[in-house]
Amino acid sequence: MADERVRLDIDGPVATITNCNPAKRNAFDDAMDLALFEVLGELKGRRDVRAVIWRGEGTSFSSGRDVAAIGGGSVELTHHELMKRGHRGILQILELEAPIIVAMQGWSIGASFQRALICDIRVAAVGARMMLPEVGYGVIPDTGGIGRLYQMCGHGVVSDMVLTGRVMGAEEALAHGVVSRVVPADELDATVREMAEKIAAAPTVTVNMARRVIRQLSEPGLRSSMADELIYQTFISKSDDLAEMRDARAEGREPRYTGS
Repeated sequence: MADERVRLDIDGPVATITNCNPAKRNAFDDAMDLALFEVLGELKGRRDVRAVIWRGEGTSFSSGRDVAAIGGGSVELTHHELMKRGHRGILQILELEAPIIVAMQGWSIGASFQRALICDIRVAAVGARMMLPEVGYGVIPDTGGIGRLYQMCGHGVVSDMVLTGRVMGAEEALAHGVVSRVVPADELDATVREMAEKIAAAPTVTVNMARRVIRQLSEPGLRSSMADELIYQTFISKSDDLAEMRDARAEGREPRYTGS
């Protein structure tokens, strides 16, 4: 693998994906994205893997996008093409035979929080925090987070989180079903490993069919929401209001938005 900041380890029927950029709280740049998509592609073809753990090295699962790396790469793709690539890559999660359990400690922010939401199960450490800050940067969440949170929390909570960018703590996430368990931080890895081993020990066909029933209930709405995000985020990227936000911040003045 070209980028070792996303590591794949396979131990019997359990695979572990590790976000391994702890100096930046596991923030993702383009190279890490591609490494993650490569890992997911490999796991799609592994029939010996029966459960997957996704975790972060250090203090956080992932602080989202590495803003310092934005615009610094050599990728010659349009904004729309980059989004399509990102959607194709991350939606491989839905194509894996094995369920993914996400171990969420510290921060889970932006696209990384949304990626966790697409997975099967989330377990939070005490003190874990989650947020969708995109609107504060003039854009919208575009990795399925709006659709998935709407399914879990309903209109009011998802509107609050998306429009204000506020933080959701572990206990609130548990109350809304965003995570299924909250455990002490020093027990997080052991807890998700025990869960993965229990799933891996069950009959494969039974797990597959149970997941198919669940996906049939949730996946159409998620895919529809992401299709909307692809269109609307592309529109926003060309909008006068986003340009005005950036100009106003650069010039140290109040923005004058026109809604266009």
